[in-house]
Amino acid sequence: MDESSKIKFNLGMFTEPVEACLRSWHGMNYLSRLRKKDPKLWFPEPTPELSDRLGWLELPAEMGGEINRMEAYAHRVKKRGIEHILLLGMGGSSLAPEMFFRVFGNKSGFPDLTVLDSTHPDAVINAAQDFDLEHTLFLVSSKSGTTLETLSLFRYFWGEMSNISSHPGRHFTAITDPGSDLAMLAEARGFDAVFCAPVNVGGRFSALSYFGMVPAALIGLDITKLLAQAQKAVEENLPVNKEEASVGLRIGAALAEIGPLRDKLTFLTSPSLTSFPDWLEQLLAESLGKEGKGVIPIAGEPGVLWDCYGEDRFFVIYRIQGDDNVELDVKEGHMRRKGFPVIVLPLTDRYEIGRELFRWEVAVAAAGSALGIHPFNQPDVQLTKNLTRSSMDRSQPAAAQPLTGMDEYTLDDREALQQALAWWLDGMHPDHYIAIQAYLLPAPEIKTALNDLRLELLRKTELATTLGLGPRFLHSTGQIHKGGPDTGLFLQLVDRPETKLAVPETDFTFSELIDAQAKGDYMALKQRGRRVLRINLEKRVLEGLEKLKTLIY
Repeated sequence: MDESSKIKFNLGMFTEPVEACLRSWHGMNYLSRLRKKDPKLWFPEPTPELSDRLGWLELPAEMGGEINRMEAYAHRVKKRGIEHILLLGMGGSSLAPEMFFRVFGNKSGFPDLTVLDSTHPDAVINAAQDFDLEHTLFLVSSKSGTTLETLSLFRYFWGEMSNISSHPGRHFTAITDPGSDLAMLAEARGFDAVFCAPVNVGGRFSALSYFGMVPAALIGLDITKLLAQAQKAVEENLPVNKEEASVGLRIGAALAEIGPLRDKLTFLTSPSLTSFPDWLEQLLAESLGKEGKGVIPIAGEPGVLWDCYGEDRFFVIYRIQGDDNVELDVKEGHMRRKGFPVIVLPLTDRYEIGRELFRWEVAVAAAGSALGIHPFNQPDVQLTKNLTRSSMDRSQPAAAQPLTGMDEYTLDDREALQQALAWWLDGMHPDHYIAIQAYLLPAPEIKTALNDLRLELLRKTELATTLGLGPRFLHSTGQIHKGGPDTGLFLQLVDRPETKLAVPETDFTFSELIDAQAKGDYMALKQRGRRVLRINLEKRVLEGLEKLKTLIY
């Protein structure tokens, strides 16, 4: 039997509400109207960032006409002897390319790909030292062209390439919107190529645009096959007057009907698909986490004893043929016996990821209309950006800046830290979740230690947990932290980098930038009335993370 025919919706008590939602959508000709990009599916009155953000519906067909250009460029880059692609981008500009590389790898003879979406100075230094810059192509990827992190990283590596090449522009390619600041910068500095994506597609819906497809082509993926799967998904998920046949729409109904009661959507996957939920995490958190509502995606959570899963969870399981799925089968069986709502989505081939990208975009858009949420904007993301810039404004006296008066704890004052942890965990409720926000070097050993801390918090509190590296998560889950349900316990971890690395063409350093971003996010959470604990691990990050585990009770 074809693995794709084994889709399961084991929703228990939520089965009838989901069917009722689908019947309601059928009565209003939902899919026909979605095909026609009818903005009144969400709000009756004209709404900013709605009718001009529906271009993702046409991307599979439109990008099919761009395959030759992308593949020709990929082969030209390969022929030049480029061995590494270093993508400088955040959120929607970086998550899909990173997921493609982790799921598929690079084809033999094509460059590998690394995403740099950290402003930690040691991460920047390490990237410069890890690659032979003469054989590296920098993808500068930003829809707006004004993303502070991306431009700061670009300025650093432009300076590095200028030191070894009289034509540094040959090592840079831009992916952006037409007419953006980045597009103009690329022209002025003689970039090797510029790919201008459709302006009517938001960042988190852009995986099937140039933002996802150009990096995929550069590492040797068969983008014809990938886009063919996406085009097939258009027909499967937008069948006229057959709302009940659309898997994407059925997932959307499940999000809308289950989410308000069980809002911790937990992803479990076959081993080779573990990075796919990282892309889903942004799509769900930034699209549905606002106005005090939201479905909280739980991606990459360490395995635990079954009793740690509370009644606020529902599950999506991704499995693919050829992987060792024995452990996943055991988990699925347990979930069903315990009565958790479970959706199982099987793949026969990795290229079916193209189908899943479009399927989930339909699901999230539909869930937004049922929940009364605008799925295409991100109103709370700007607050952190504003506070970050305010913190970096040297024209203001320090006393006038809005980031003073923060409570910060260190490992040296154990008693105060224990009291702060007790306050932070006091009053926690079974429907709460813990978000670890680590403005730390994204090194493997630090990621391992953070996951160990995450597991300890899960075991001791039995609350769902998330883990985000800063400032990366500001462009993925940051929206739901501030705009979603007020059920989060936020643990902000910072350090004190020894490296003083200047951002060329500016008056600030990377240390000052990441510090301002952490402070800005802290104050944004505080302004939203969130419970947040900030701990400075200073220069003893690994030691500090180990000590933190012992203080949790």
